[in-house]
Amino acid sequence: MEIRRRLTTEGTLVVETRPFQDSPWLPSDSKNALGYEPAFSQEWEAERAAAHHVGENGEVLPFQPLSFRDFMFYEQHNIDAARGYIGRFRPQAAKVIKGFETLTRSTFPRFRPNRLWYRQPTYYMGNMATIVPSGTPVTAPPFSRALDYELELGFVLNAPLLNARPAEAEEAIGMFVLLCDFSARDVQIPEMNSGFGPQKSKHFLTSLATTAVTAADLLPRWRELKSRVIINGEVVARPDARKPQWTMGQALAHASAGEQLYPGELFAIGTLHRGCGMEIGRWLKPGDQLRLEMDDVGVIEHAIH
Repeated sequence: MEIRRRLTTEGTLVVETRPFQDSPWLPSDSKNALGYEPAFSQEWEAERAAAHHVGENGEVLPFQPLSFRDFMFYEQHNIDAARGYIGRFRPQAAKVIKGFETLTRSTFPRFRPNRLWYRQPTYYMGNMATIVPSGTPVTAPPFSRALDYELELGFVLNAPLLNARPAEAEEAIGMFVLLCDFSARDVQIPEMNSGFGPQKSKHFLTSLATTAVTAADLLPRWRELKSRVIINGEVVARPDARKPQWTMGQALAHASAGEQLYPGELFAIGTLHRGCGMEIGRWLKPGDQLRLEMDDVGVIEHAIH
């Protein structure tokens, strides 16, 4: 089932659902559609929608996240993104590393994730207050000259979790949503090297598709979902969801260890392999039209200013 919400002329939110993509949208109520009672008032959410430049009858976020944790499931994304970072920002080092990889026929060791990543799911806490819907105009923050997109699959809880087992945790997933984790790459690595993780490089903006899909439709087959990155009408990448290091249940079980999780909290599996511009050398610039697609999940579109 698909879920969306619209901003009415009266400044309130209308929740609509449909069983299939070609079906008509039908009115619903938030609790039945989302599977939980939203924590935010309609007035506050309507104000947020107006701040995102959503017009009358325009589609808003399918839900307002209570929090946002972003995992990293894909080793090859980390490797290729690290290689792309060195290629752009440290070209002399890139030549030496390329020689090493050619000579040894192996991946440069520092391109691989940290050792902890292989032992447990790792994540950073994002900024739920800067999550915007698809269609919002996007501008690079003033402190960055390296704006990048990241195509990710998000999932939302519709039940509380605490010290959960992986199987129990997966049962608490209520919805899936397509997510774009915008990144300021020239700021990100120095912040991560500080030992505190990403900060300004990530917290300035994240976006969601304006539709979400109930988990029962996708949970058994999310690794098989096909995605596309389209810039200015050209398909520049087909991100790959196969071969994750962790399951969603394992990630949620780790997050819930000694920590109460609540309905409405948003999680993401991290960038799919070839799901960001740094991996393929295609950086965003003013005038670009970005479109991210994931079959059976949703679409995100942004004009880059």
